[in-house]
Amino acid sequence: MGMTMTQKILAAHARLEKVEPGQLIMADLDLILGNDVTAPVAIREFDKIGTEWVYDKAKVAIVPDHFTPNKDIKSAEQCKLMREFAHHQEIENYFEIGQMGIEHALIPEKGLAVPGDVIIGADSHTCTYGALGAFSTGVGSTDMAAGMASGQGWFKIPEAIRFNLKGKLQPWVSGKDVILHIIGMIGVDGALYQSMEFGGEGIRNLTMDDRFTMANMAIEAGAKNGIFEVDEQTLDYVKEHSTKEFKVYEPDKGARYTRVIDIDISEIRPTIAFPHLPDNTRTIDEVGEIVIDQVVIGSCTNGRIEDLRSAARVLKGKKIHSEVRTIIFPATQKIYLQAMREGLLEIFVEAGAAVSTPTCGPCLGGHMGILARGERAVATTNRNFVGRMGHPESEVYLASPAVAAASAITGRISSPEEVVK
Repeated sequence: MGMTMTQKILAAHARLEKVEPGQLIMADLDLILGNDVTAPVAIREFDKIGTEWVYDKAKVAIVPDHFTPNKDIKSAEQCKLMREFAHHQEIENYFEIGQMGIEHALIPEKGLAVPGDVIIGADSHTCTYGALGAFSTGVGSTDMAAGMASGQGWFKIPEAIRFNLKGKLQPWVSGKDVILHIIGMIGVDGALYQSMEFGGEGIRNLTMDDRFTMANMAIEAGAKNGIFEVDEQTLDYVKEHSTKEFKVYEPDKGARYTRVIDIDISEIRPTIAFPHLPDNTRTIDEVGEIVIDQVVIGSCTNGRIEDLRSAARVLKGKKIHSEVRTIIFPATQKIYLQAMREGLLEIFVEAGAAVSTPTCGPCLGGHMGILARGERAVATTNRNFVGRMGHPESEVYLASPAVAAASAITGRISSPEEVVK
């Protein structure tokens, strides 16, 4: 039997000719990532190992993004620990306030992830880099510590689900709608410890930002990773952002999949995930009357420039509902600058939104957008579990930036078609 993309990448990094699903391997790592929630734990574990130096100071990335700018004394101490470790170890890829961004938008932007890489991160949404044809997955802080010390990680080879995409997206439909549609179809455990492999002629009609969003949310279907076949769009992105060497892996013609799912993306409508799971999905035509209190546009899922452009197309020349708090977070400083140069930030402010520095804060109910009891939010984030953004009796509805912006205007979950004539 042939191998999938993920299996071929892992085999190469384990220096093996072939691997089988379920096989345990040790693989060489191209990048190890941590943030201000997980890296401090990893640093303490690293110190216990007794290794003085990280295995490669160019292959460790540390990004304080969850509670920064520091929200309290505890978060300040966490970041201080990371900062001192990074400086002592001479970590080349340490990005803090002023040059930082939300980690899963920043790493590709900095060219630190390329096709064929094996990347681990002490954050579950590390699977984002599969958009570039890399194997990337979230791990625990102890695995991060071991990786920093040894340059290797252990993996169980995953089985895979193949998604053959065809067609072209309708207006106001994006990669967020596609992945919510898929999660709604297969469930939050529908790809448990499997690789979600995306291919077919339809991927050429998905932008890189669409792909980052889809790979980012593979974990919400329980997947080990999400990965896209590499095409000209991918190569153009890599050539623009990175000088690293890379290798493109393609699935074998005889690759074994647990199932193959064909999806015509032209049939997908704007899709919303209702509380309290990402697979509780409905199309915009099935929503009904859901009055909201807050809108959050941003995060590692939907804080990229195309996301902001989409929101701006909806908000331009309009006013946000007087009873809806709207917060917009460009995902990196570079995206912030680009949005400023294009006049997007002006559109947001004039519409009545608050625009903030890059942060993960509101996504995990950390800071800058906490919900009170009974409040409802439409968010372009990736999770809507009980209490995810604040009070356990609040509700989070996941949606695309276009739907989120339209909902901010009307004060209820709405289609952009309703407000943009």
